[in-house]
Amino acid sequence: MSDTGAYEQAENNADLSPREALPWHVYLLRCADSTIYCGITTDLTRRLREHNESPAGARYTRGRRPVILVYSREFPDRSSALRHERNLKKMNRAAKLALIATRSVPSERSRN
Repeated sequence: MSDTGAYEQAENNADLSPREALPWHVYLLRCADSTIYCGITTDLTRRLREHNESPAGARYTRGRRPVILVYSREFPDRSSALRHERNLKKMNRAAKLALIATRSVPSERSRN
């Protein structure tokens, strides 16, 4: 993004609440039973912890722990994240697995 674009985005976000100004993430989790769960959040680290350890995790994932983050994509606003989430949820399992294979989250080893 150019400096001008970043400035305009910051200027546009100035009137938003702190939660609305945060980037949104659409994510896919692989559950212990090999099913795929799709969700959105503003804080991937917190949400993954909730899915694995807390009663605040989705009811679907509570009985399928541990879950592993296998895909995520960032969006500038909730609306675009919800559209992408809806599109992912319409995809069949094979299409989701193909997406995961091409756009997977880097492993912990490659982050260091």
